Order: sequence, then structure tokens, then C-alpha cells
Amino acid sequence: MNKLDTDKNKKSLPLFGEKQKIGIVLSGGGIRGISHLGILKAFKDKKIPIHHITGTSAGAIVGALYANKIDPYEALQIFQNTRLLKLLKVAIGKPGLLNLESSYNLFKEYIPHDSFEKLSIKLTITATNFYNGKLQYFSEGDQLIKKMLASSCVPGVFNPIYINNNLYVDGGVLNNFPVEPLLNNCDIIIGSSCNHLPEISAPRGLKHILERTATLSINHDLEEKCKCINLLIEPKNLGEIGIFDIARAEEIYWIAHEEALKKLSALPLTS
Repeated sequence: MNKLDTDKNKKSLPLFGEKQKIGIVLSGGGIRGISHLGILKAFKDKKIPIHHITGTSAGAIVGALYANKIDPYEALQIFQNTRLLKLLKVAIGKPGLLNLESSYNLFKEYIPHDSFEKLSIKLTITATNFYNGKLQYFSEGDQLIKKMLASSCVPGVFNPIYINNNLYVDGGVLNNFPVEPLLNNCDIIIGSSCNHLPEISAPRGLKHILERTATLSINHDLEEKCKCINLLIEPKNLGEIGIFDIARAEEIYWIAHEEALKKLSALPLTS
């Protein structure tokens, strides 16, 4: 895991300045995606503008809120105060336990226009087309909230979502770190990953084995993709936190915020 921080695994880092177009990719990871909010808060604190956000699953939700000028800490409070999982209705007779679309009205309150074009920052989110097995990028048009939720439909947990007669599930199934839309479109690319796993000496039981294996699977190509970015911000050991452990949301937020401030404070800045 630590290889991701070595110089040979990422592009050289140019000077940060007002004229640089900065893109950031936000990984999926369930409640661990709260870390993206802490990282984006650090960018806001440092007055470093983001020009293009790509995200999948939790990264898609965080990206949409931030792209619509929702303050990162306010977004954290939205997740904490609403207890999002309690809003979700059981998907009776459906191929998932919960219906994520039942949270639509919550997000409509914060993204009332429901349109990619009316966001303040360019946003690209991913979802997996269940019918043809291909990754779909969404970056324009309406139904932003529905596409964002489709990106977050963990198979078996959330009911897949229909968009234009196609059925979609979590974008992380095929690409949990969608850096591709930023390539050749940004001067600087930042990666925000919330799934770092520590080395262990032994498993702690079946649940631990299943969760760790799932996280290893979505991390499988991260090292290769980090060769395409300039800086990776990956708070240590978040991959050990359960994807629905909302009780640790505030902890995740501040761990990530501190890690991001350390990384950003070391950046070469133009005058």
C-alpha cells in the first residue's frame, strides 16, 4: 500500500497557481467517503480551487454536493443528522434490500436544479450498466440526483436504478477510482482514496475476511492509476472501517482533513 506515495508511482508535481486547472478524483467506499469531505474542506481552507471532479459511489455523492457549493462540513452534518439509512425504504420484491431512490427528496433539497450544467464545478460520475456490463460516465443533462444515486447502488444492498431504460448499479463495480475523464483535461490531478488497508497478521473472523477482500478488490488497480495523478491523499487505515459505520463519520472527516492539510501545506505554490 505504501508504494503509492513513492515518486516513481505518480507524475511530477507542477507549481500550484491560479492559472492551473485542477481536477480531483473521489473513490467509492461507503461511509468512508466522508473522508472526501474532509479533504475538500482542506482545499477550501487553502483557497485552492477545483475545476473538475470525478467520483463514483460515495465519491459521486460528495462530488455533487461540493460542486453545488455545499460546504463540506455542512454536508457532513447532512449525513449525520438525517441518518440516511433510516430514510431508505425496504425494496420488497426487488433485487436489493433497500431502495436508495427513496432518498431523492433529501438530495433535491440541496441540489434543487437537478442538473449537471447548473453546478458550479464540472462533475463527472460513473455507474455500471447492468445490462451490457459497461461503465457509463454521466457529466451532462438533467436527472443528476438519480444518476448520482445509481452510482452508489451497491449490488445486493441497494435496488438498481433505471435510467433511460437501462438498469444501473454502483460505478465502483468496474471503476472505483475514475481518473480517466481528468486525463488531458487538467493541469494537475489529485486523487482522494478512502480505502487504505493496513497490513495484518491474521483475520478476525468471517465478517473481517469478507470486508477486507471486498476492499482489496476495489483497490486492485489503484497503484497503476496513481501513475496518472500528481498527488494522492489517502488517510491511513480507513479501509478497516465498515462501509455503513455512520457513527464514525465525524472521526473520518477530521482524520482526512488533517491528512489533506499536511499534504497541501507541502505543495509548491506560485506567488
